[in-house]
Amino acid sequence: MTLNTQKVNPMASPAIDAASAQAILPRSRGFFVDFLVRLFREKPLGALGGVIFLLLLLTGILANFLAPEGYNDIDPVDRLKPPSRAHILGTDHLGRDMLSRIIYGARLSVIVGFSATAFSIVISTFIGITTGFYGGKYDMIVQRLVDAWMIFPGLVILIVFVSIFSPGMWQIIFILGLQYGIAGSRIIRGAALSTKENMYIKAADSMGASTARILLRHMLPNIMAPIIVLFTTRIATVILAEATLSFLGLGIPPPAPSWGGMLSGTGRQYMLRAPLLGIFPGLALTIVVYGINVLGDAARDLLDPRLRGGVGSYSGKMKRRGRGEKKKNLT
Repeated sequence: MTLNTQKVNPMASPAIDAASAQAILPRSRGFFVDFLVRLFREKPLGALGGVIFLLLLLTGILANFLAPEGYNDIDPVDRLKPPSRAHILGTDHLGRDMLSRIIYGARLSVIVGFSATAFSIVISTFIGITTGFYGGKYDMIVQRLVDAWMIFPGLVILIVFVSIFSPGMWQIIFILGLQYGIAGSRIIRGAALSTKENMYIKAADSMGASTARILLRHMLPNIMAPIIVLFTTRIATVILAEATLSFLGLGIPPPAPSWGGMLSGTGRQYMLRAPLLGIFPGLALTIVVYGINVLGDAARDLLDPRLRGGVGSYSGKMKRRGRGEKKKNLT
C-alpha cells in the first residue's frame, strides 16, 4: 500500500482554467442593461414612466408619419367638429385636425425639452464641477451669484428674458437652459465636493495630472449618476415651463402646435362650445409630465448611492429573507 506523499502548499490556490473561471464569474450586463433590469423589477411605476417617455420620443421623431394631416391644414367646413372617424380627436375653430396638432406638439416638446435640458446640464456641470474642485474665493463668489439668481421667481425671470429676446423656439431653449442650468448647479457641486475628497483624485493630483484631466477623466465619470437623474427630472420641468410660457402668449408663436398654446388660445375661447379643445392637450401634457417625473424619481432611487440601501436588490432580498426567518421562528 503506497501513500501519496505529495505536499500541498496551503498558500497556493487551485488552478482554474479560463472556461471554468468564465462560468463561475458573473457576467457583466453593462450599466444601461442593468439599470433597465432593476427599473422593471424594483420600480414598475418608474418603468411605466419610461414607456411614456419612449412613446413621447418616438411620437416626436415620427410625427410626419403618424399624423394623419398637417398641423396647419385648414378646413373651415369641418370647424369645431366632435371626435369622429375622419377626425379622431375632433377639429379646432379653423378646422385643423386636433390629433395631428397634438402629435406635432409632441415633436415640439421633444425638441425644446431635450435641447434646453442638455444646455442646462452643460451649464450646471461646468459651474458645479469647477466650483466644487477649486473652492475658495472662486466658489464663494460664484455661489453667491447663484444664490442671487435663485432668489427671483423663475416665472418672472422667464417673462423678463422673453420680453427682451422676443418669443421663438431657439430663444425659449436658450432662456430655459440658462434658467435651470444656473439653479441646478448646486446639485452637481455637492456631488463634486464629495468626489474631490476621494484618494484617486489626490493621487492623480500628486502624480502631476493637469486640472482638465482630473476634471474630465476622474471627477466627471464619478458624478454621472446625479447628472443623469438631473437630466431626467429636468425634461419634465422644461416641457411644463414651455407650456406655461405658451399659455401666457410668450412662448413659441402660432401656428406652431404648442400644447400650452392650444390650451391658451382655442382652449379658452371655445371652452364652453367645444371643451375637448382644452381637454386633449391638457391630458397629453399631464401624462407626459407625470411619466417623466416618476421615471426621474425611479432613476434617483436606483442611481443615488445614498438611497441604494433602501431599494437595492441585495438589501431587498436580505429584508425579505429576514422577515421569512422571523415567520419560521414564530411558527
